[in-house]
Amino acid sequence: MQTAAAFVVAALAEIAGCFAFWAWIRLGKSPWWLVPGLASLVVFACALTFVETGAAGRAYAAYGGIYIAVSLLWLWAIEGLRPDRWDIAGAALCLAGVGIIMAPRAA
Repeated sequence: MQTAAAFVVAALAEIAGCFAFWAWIRLGKSPWWLVPGLASLVVFACALTFVETGAAGRAYAAYGGIYIAVSLLWLWAIEGLRPDRWDIAGAALCLAGVGIIMAPRAA
């Protein structure tokens, strides 16, 4: 449960932080958007340290699939664009990969 929460917090924080840069550069928002954006990126990096695995690379690899799924939720909830069937299929495939990467291993 701690791992799932860490992944979701990390994804939301990373997306929000990166979106702040998108808003500044692509949408012409104030550079002040970068202040909460940078804070979000710090939260993102810290959140991944709470993933229950002994290897950082494995946590980052599995996180990639969660990031993709949460990005599509962001697309829908924040940007108002509903993911299509290809988005959903791709996210499902990535989440299957997360399950494989995070599966328990023999010692």
